[in-house]
Amino acid sequence: MFEKGLKRLDAPDISLIKLSAAAGILFLITILPAAMDLVHRIHWGWFLGATIIFSARPLYKFFKK
Repeated sequence: MFEKGLKRLDAPDISLIKLSAAAGILFLITILPAAMDLVHRIHWGWFLGATIIFSARPLYKFFKK
């Protein structure tokens, strides 16, 4: 059942899902002051490193010949 629904999604749908997840996280950070303080205490390099690590496999698979 999950696979059928997933196959109906195209690239714009997947992008919209990712954008909605990012917007939801930003919303939660905005309404929870403790979360905002936590984000501000973490060095920006950790977020950059997480971005690189999480995007490595999809980028590899996308550009693989």
